[in-house]
Amino acid sequence: MQKYNKHSVQKDETLKSIAALYNLSTDALKLFHNNLCTVKDMILIELTVQKEIFIPRTAVTDKSRLVEFGKGNRLVFQPENSVRRYSVVITIQKGEDKSELKYETSVRWLKTEKGNHFFEIDRTSNLYLNEEEVNEIADLLAYRTSKVLYPLQICTDENGKFEAVENAEVFLKRWPGIKEELYKEFDGETVDEYCRRIEKMISEPEAIDLYLKNDYFIRTLFFGIYQSFGKDYITEMTTIFPVVDNAVEPRYKITLEADPLKGETGLITVEGSGKLHEERDIDDFIRKSPFSLIIEDEPVMNEEGNFRIIGYMKEKTSLPKSLYLECSIMLQEEKKISVSVSGIDEN
Repeated sequence: MQKYNKHSVQKDETLKSIAALYNLSTDALKLFHNNLCTVKDMILIELTVQKEIFIPRTAVTDKSRLVEFGKGNRLVFQPENSVRRYSVVITIQKGEDKSELKYETSVRWLKTEKGNHFFEIDRTSNLYLNEEEVNEIADLLAYRTSKVLYPLQICTDENGKFEAVENAEVFLKRWPGIKEELYKEFDGETVDEYCRRIEKMISEPEAIDLYLKNDYFIRTLFFGIYQSFGKDYITEMTTIFPVVDNAVEPRYKITLEADPLKGETGLITVEGSGKLHEERDIDDFIRKSPFSLIIEDEPVMNEEGNFRIIGYMKEKTSLPKSLYLECSIMLQEEKKISVSVSGIDEN
């Protein structure tokens, strides 16, 4: 993000009048400008040939444009009474092969308790694969059997990061009705196999948690973007994402940055980017190893993967209006997951 704005010098303006306009001292304005400009545009005592002046990004005449941060420039997650519908597009790419899933979902805040936020997630549309409604028997059964999870209740931490499923006990109660409907529509070994899979999953709490940790929508919307950004509006963090099937998800080292000014649409912007930061090499991930098979005191880190996220939030930082996450890793060929979550109504 740009760290400065520019002021176009008008006729009869002085260094003092421009500084006063932005509530800065003349010395502070001069120092900031001189650190960014070319030598010929440096201000020595007063304005001379300068046509533009660099000013701090947070020095604005309209204070309503400033984002209201908490202590330590913390972006505070305040989802109370939030209800939002989202359009979700998930793109999975392996080398030249590419598939796109689309569906709509709703998210409703339930309560906030002891620093945790609780939400209910429900599906509000059918599933579309590569622009066509799912009709292949395997894809359709996978989608229909997973309906046993919805409405789904989850909780997050204070940063808005997914932590756990909260209503797992109801899945077994829902299943008989869903199973009955499935067997009215399908028969044969395929439906038997998918029913066995879902029955095994919903009977084991750890399996449910693992299944939903691989849910790209949940992991994107509840990434935990609400952080303390410090005096420079930047924070560094490590994060994980299920870009590959592995018991220990790949780790990425990223820089997350909040824009201290709201955009033209009045939204708060947070952007992050970084690289894979792993002791495991490409072969380890191909073998689905949870750890590096080579132990070294100072390992050469595998950085063959990228991570990017950008989010837009309304003031008071309720549920995001939209988020985009992209995560990749190099295996025999590049594997990339991109998730686009866009609000389709207003809160």
